[in-house]
Amino acid sequence: MKSVKPVILMVIFLCILGLGGVHAQRDYKTGIGFRAGPLAGLSAKQFISNKNALELIYSSKWNGTIFEGLYEIHHDFFKSESFNFYYGGGAHYGHWNLNQADHPWFATNGAHSTFGIDGIVGLEYCFEEAPISVSMDWKPMLNLINYSGFWMNDIGLTIRYDIFK
Repeated sequence: MKSVKPVILMVIFLCILGLGGVHAQRDYKTGIGFRAGPLAGLSAKQFISNKNALELIYSSKWNGTIFEGLYEIHHDFFKSESFNFYYGGGAHYGHWNLNQADHPWFATNGAHSTFGIDGIVGLEYCFEEAPISVSMDWKPMLNLINYSGFWMNDIGLTIRYDIFK
């Protein structure tokens, strides 16, 4: 059943992009929104130049939280300013107090923390008629401290609202 989730997210993303007659451009500077996926949470993206952005993601899962900071490089895709391909990397910190919660990294109860590095690659579409952007990405993570493992199933759909448009 877990393998169906990325397919459903991709179908939703393609349906949103298929809205007829919608023209768009990436003209937002700061967007905040919700990221759906295995590590669902809140996202804030700030462009620091025309093609470079910083993204912060807060996720809550398994009786704990994960904070992620990413640096992203954007490029026009399909010869369109409204459709962007982006990639980048960053780091994450997570903390859990399990108390009988099922967690894929830690088998024992108690408090656990981890720190690691992240990668990200995705596509983003920005609507001109509304201050909204939609992105679909893959964000693998490598935990370096406390649980040293590779986590690669984080495929997410993010919808952001431009707070300054």
